[in-house]
Amino acid sequence: MDQLTGFQRDLLYVIAGMDRPSGQQILDDINDYIDQPVTHGRLYPNLDTLVDRELVEKGQLDRRTNYYALTPRGRRVLEQRQEWVNHYVDA
Repeated sequence: MDQLTGFQRDLLYVIAGMDRPSGQQILDDINDYIDQPVTHGRLYPNLDTLVDRELVEKGQLDRRTNYYALTPRGRRVLEQRQEWVNHYVDA
């Protein structure tokens, strides 16, 4: 997790909170959170990085739409991160 950017970590949280979201759904959700609008040119390369690191699975909903879901490894990494954050926030 330490090799990920803050934006990539945010993407993991968004994906974890949704059921196989499309890239557009992720984009809409992350834009509700981040002050500066996220473009497709920023989103998709970061999603591809998460897929390459085997933290996120990319599948096809139809010929035009992909979905994204956490892999078991991605879920473990996110849970470990959350435990680490809780250690400091809840202290």
